[in-house]
Amino acid sequence: MKHWLERYADHPDPLVATGNFIALVLAWNQPFYPLYLWFIVGDVAWVEAPDMLAGLFFFAIPAIARRAPMLGRALLPIGATINILLVSWLLGAASGVWLLLFPCCILTSLLFRWRESWWTPLMLALPPAAWWLATGRLLGAPPLALSSEQLASIWAMNAGSAFAAMLFFGFVFAKARPA
Repeated sequence: MKHWLERYADHPDPLVATGNFIALVLAWNQPFYPLYLWFIVGDVAWVEAPDMLAGLFFFAIPAIARRAPMLGRALLPIGATINILLVSWLLGAASGVWLLLFPCCILTSLLFRWRESWWTPLMLALPPAAWWLATGRLLGAPPLALSSEQLASIWAMNAGSAFAAMLFFGFVFAKARPA
């Protein structure tokens, strides 16, 4: 008998099932980001606490995908992109949170088939548009000032996270593709 989380993520469409699995991994990991920040910046990491609610959003994606598979697949990169924008604003562009938009691009390109042509360009445009917002001055100043050493540590953590996410997506989608 399959574990209930495996059943929750399961779907007849392998792209939906893979997206569901990734959404659950993101939901599971979401609460740890503020903890990592706390180790780097100390008590001021509280500013990032609203980001923990994103875990609930990611956990809901498989339930949504069960009723509306295309919407479930779309909500994963949309939710991730919005979450990255929020955290980019909270920590500032110098924190490198925007680096996580690169795995978002890869995730988006792997979640959609080319025959879904009207979705694909729309979804692929989302992370670059968010990058433009996150790295520019459009989001405004972050709510707290961090030292250059703290920002360098956060940047390194985000760069490592982006790299790990791209590797993870590659492995997960390689398994989902037919032989």
